[in-house]
Amino acid sequence: MYLAIEGVIGAGKTTVARLLQETFSAQLCLEVFEENPFLSDFYADRARYAFQTQIFFLLSRYHQQRQDVAEALRGRSVLTDYTFAKDALFARLNLHGDELEMYYRVHNALAVKIPRPDLIVYLRASTDVLMYRIAQRDRPYERQMERAYIDELNRAYDSFFGGHGDSPVLKVDTDSLNLVANTEHLADIQGKIKSALRIGPYQVELPL
Repeated sequence: MYLAIEGVIGAGKTTVARLLQETFSAQLCLEVFEENPFLSDFYADRARYAFQTQIFFLLSRYHQQRQDVAEALRGRSVLTDYTFAKDALFARLNLHGDELEMYYRVHNALAVKIPRPDLIVYLRASTDVLMYRIAQRDRPYERQMERAYIDELNRAYDSFFGGHGDSPVLKVDTDSLNLVANTEHLADIQGKIKSALRIGPYQVELPL
């Protein structure tokens, strides 16, 4: 089984992936993004550093998917906090003209070699909630992030995962959820995922 957690920056992808790892006895493969040398420059000047940032992410995600995810799937279930497909979503927002065309050529050539998730769990949140969560975790390279960009990204995610055809998508509204502190919230998501994967009936497990 290959289960992927998706959502906009600040949605809680990595936190949810870690919380679900034991439930599904899966190997956890987390996205490597802090190594991108263009990331802080991109948030400060999107137009200037978009292509470099996008290509770096594309190749990094490709190598991680080919090495970590594909290899792990040979022996056990895998749980990730990102999908390879979503990289093209960012490209459509940040690239234009010849740069976007060149990106698609590379992306399409690589995508055919990437395993597709059996289920994508899309963690949705309002833009205000996302901005609050981003501010709370206070990552240095996210401090210059503009609300307009997150709002644009949020709408793009809704559109992309609302009609994503390569894998089934389970949409979860997280505005009022606290998966770390509330075991009922976590149990609810676990049950919905199991139901979507048809590995057990959907039943909320109440905490002991």
